[in-house]
Amino acid sequence: MAGRSLEGVAVLVIDVLRASTTIITALANGCAGIVPVADPDEARRRASELPPPAALTAGERRGEPIAGFDLGNSPIDCTAERVRGRLIVFTTSNGTRALLAARTAAAVGVAALVNLSAAASWSLGRGRDVVLLCAGERGAVSLEDHVCAGLLAGRLRRDEPSVLLTPAAEEAARVAGGYGKEVSRLAKDSAWARHLARTGRGGDVAACLVLDTTTIVPVYRPDVDKVVSGPR
Repeated sequence: MAGRSLEGVAVLVIDVLRASTTIITALANGCAGIVPVADPDEARRRASELPPPAALTAGERRGEPIAGFDLGNSPIDCTAERVRGRLIVFTTSNGTRALLAARTAAAVGVAALVNLSAAASWSLGRGRDVVLLCAGERGAVSLEDHVCAGLLAGRLRRDEPSVLLTPAAEEAARVAGGYGKEVSRLAKDSAWARHLARTGRGGDVAACLVLDTTTIVPVYRPDVDKVVSGPR
């Protein structure tokens, strides 16, 4: 995506482990919206401007929860009891940065393995060129995001044969083809998944590495500065 203008295109932001999956899960469980911000200080400030208990702070740095925040970056922590009706001010190492970078696009959706089919349908429904924006890991490629993008690219080509894939999308689709529907194998193949499991977050990894558990596609609306629940 380097150097590419996003004006006029639809973007799917992908951060499988864990920001995309956390956002999708929170909204599926009744969260009122998610405000992506750049850093913890901004998150604290934005949350303080909302009357309690309207807002929760959530996020991580290098995979670890941020001191004093209500939640980390964990889909399994975003239960209905904790997030229903609440606004989450959210900052992560990679995922929220990708969301903020995409806000000039014509439409911005959030994709992960858990909503793969719905995300593919959402992007085809925009009637625009589609950019699959992988958050990655501090500027490097992350296998789980690459595989998710490849599965999406393959699904787009299957559902709309006239779709033309870029060489990068073709390569991602080739890598993803080695997984088929067995995306749980990423728990061993992904370096970040292994790190999360070693640090006691194996439950998050398991929750993220499954296909099509929801049809929600969160949509980032810069006009209200929130990610909200999209098609179900």
